[in-house]
Amino acid sequence: MGSSSAAVVLAVVALVAVLELGLVGANFLDQCDITWEPQNAKFDEGGDHLTLSLVSNSSGSMLRTKKQFIFGSVSTLIKLVKGNSAGTVTTYYTSSIGDNHDEIDFEFLGNETGQPYTFHTNVFADGVGQKEMQFRPWFDPTADFHNYTIFWNPCMIVWFVDSIPIRVFRNHAAEGVPFPTRRPMYAFSSIWAAEDWATQGGRVKTDWSKAPFVAEYRGLSLRVCECSSAGCSDGCGAAGNWYAAPDLCKLTDRQLHEMRSVQLGYTIYDYCDHPEKYNGTVPPECGMPQY
Repeated sequence: MGSSSAAVVLAVVALVAVLELGLVGANFLDQCDITWEPQNAKFDEGGDHLTLSLVSNSSGSMLRTKKQFIFGSVSTLIKLVKGNSAGTVTTYYTSSIGDNHDEIDFEFLGNETGQPYTFHTNVFADGVGQKEMQFRPWFDPTADFHNYTIFWNPCMIVWFVDSIPIRVFRNHAAEGVPFPTRRPMYAFSSIWAAEDWATQGGRVKTDWSKAPFVAEYRGLSLRVCECSSAGCSDGCGAAGNWYAAPDLCKLTDRQLHEMRSVQLGYTIYDYCDHPEKYNGTVPPECGMPQY
């Protein structure tokens, strides 16, 4: 096997390892800071297990990695708020800091007891967002931990749930579509109140008698190109990095089949299907290849 072929194989193996249900590597206590309401965050199991609690409509909690990075894969296991979680939002996302920010979102919108969560995804680049896709889960995300991964390289962004890709956003910057490539991001986890919009458009409000609302996180994997206070290495975008291997610039046939199955069965909102939101036309990437 040639060196280039071996590099591709190793890159694919590395991504598969990141997507496994059990995560080994950085833990929350060592690698993260609580940046909002630290009294509502609790670490145990040596920092491998984290709970974030929402106790009132103004008091949730947020965790942020100490590392900034450009490109790579960030993964964690999450067990969402049980029971009546209406009006609550649990998150796992990456974001830069400052003006015209970049951001890649997983947001989990709670619901009434017995009603399904909404998995909300979005991407911002150069401060431009409104690229939402939403899904119903095909499992109970409150019963056990599930793996949520954001994979980001110079070619594309992929959102994975339990190793299944649910969405791709491809880099069409050459065609004028903003794509995050140069602003270092942190990874964040949080829980907060959004009863004005989160559940059925705000129709269902939070039952604060059920507080605190608790989301659990277990294990953290950061396989990223790390940035320092002086900036990011010019090599973060280089082809030699594992995440930039040619085979990781597209989904495998199996992944494409899995994603299409999820999107066919569980998509409840796709911004590309709503031209009324954009004065009668959809953004240009909606007519461009994503897979």
